Amino acid sequence: MSQTQRDIEAALGVGHAKRRFSKGAGWIASICVVAALALWWMQGSEDRSQITYITQSATRGELIVTVTATGTIEPTNLVEISSELSGTIVDVFADYNDVVSAGQVLAKLDTVQLDAQMAVQVASHAAAAAQLENARASLLEAQADFDIVKRLDERGVTSQANLTTAEAALSRAQANVASAQANLDLAQAQLEAQEAILSKATIVSPITGIVLDRAVDAGQIVAASLSAPELFTIAEDLSQMELQVDVAEADIGRISVGDIARFSVDAYDDETFPAQISMVRYASDSTDGLVTYKAILSVENDALLLRPGMTATADITVAQHSDVMLVPNAALRFAPPQVIEVEASDDEGGGGLLGLIMPSRTDTATRAVSNSTLWVLRDGVAVEINVERGDTDGLETIVADGALAVGDQVVIDMVEGQ
Repeated sequence: MSQTQRDIEAALGVGHAKRRFSKGAGWIASICVVAALALWWMQGSEDRSQITYITQSATRGELIVTVTATGTIEPTNLVEISSELSGTIVDVFADYNDVVSAGQVLAKLDTVQLDAQMAVQVASHAAAAAQLENARASLLEAQADFDIVKRLDERGVTSQANLTTAEAALSRAQANVASAQANLDLAQAQLEAQEAILSKATIVSPITGIVLDRAVDAGQIVAASLSAPELFTIAEDLSQMELQVDVAEADIGRISVGDIARFSVDAYDDETFPAQISMVRYASDSTDGLVTYKAILSVENDALLLRPGMTATADITVAQHSDVMLVPNAALRFAPPQVIEVEASDDEGGGGLLGLIMPSRTDTATRAVSNSTLWVLRDGVAVEINVERGDTDGLETIVADGALAVGDQVVIDMVEGQ
């Protein structure tokens, strides 16, 4: 633009008009932006205030409370057979899964040395018996001599010295008989002890049952000097088993003898087996700070499906309630947030034109869950009602009848802004 044109516009006042128009347009643009923000804020507030409640129906039915515990299946009577003697195994007569009876021979040790020792004891016993017979014969002779000397003394034919000598001989003969009898008794005891030792070279089953384990072969040397080696493991009756489970200390107060249970094993995924608690031990076990108590459950195993050592998970029934009001546990954990209205500060736009358009805002705070109330949806509004809690199975809880009726929609969760 030339200087002449600028001089003409200045003379006519056109430049001042343009500046006044630009300033007015700026104010109009600012007002539009503020209005748009206000509209966005109000629409957002309305969207945020929309709440969708997730509910479930209160029902009436049966509640079964169980305690879950894991353990292993074991025979009711398990015997581990060892050898009290050291030696070489010469024969083995039982193997895995063999059915054996009480007194049946399972294995034998080499008895060459034991037989020799037995022969020595038999000979010693015979010698002691012969000495006793000799002493008894001497006693008869001494008794006869004494009787003769005594009769002669009564007639005054013999001297007192002869009588004394005969009496002393009789006493010695009686003492020899007693000594010989003692030696025979000692030989008899030694013979019986050797017979007992020899009998232990033959390993027999103390019970009737099934061989679960065999840890010995012919030719194996058994050393029993330090500890008795386990040669066979026999279960008395696999048709009667027991399930030994570890019950947590938090649950031990709920179980008792006679409680029924059902358990499962990995070998039969689709099948459960019945059981009943026969014993709850007072002794505790502690592993990594976790205290448990052993419970013994009786198990019928007529089909022999269950085997010793199987891991089982048991659900022990500790309580059973019929015709009770039930609500999901999630409803007892729900509490809607508490709405709090917060005044906008000057820094947030509380003053001026923006403060007039957006005078305040709302905020929420966490509401504490009550142990004696739950929330029910009535006419689209969540209403808090008083309830009395009862037993629970971990999924549902019994509540006392009152303000709650079958079919009432109890609130378990909520979603905002939908």
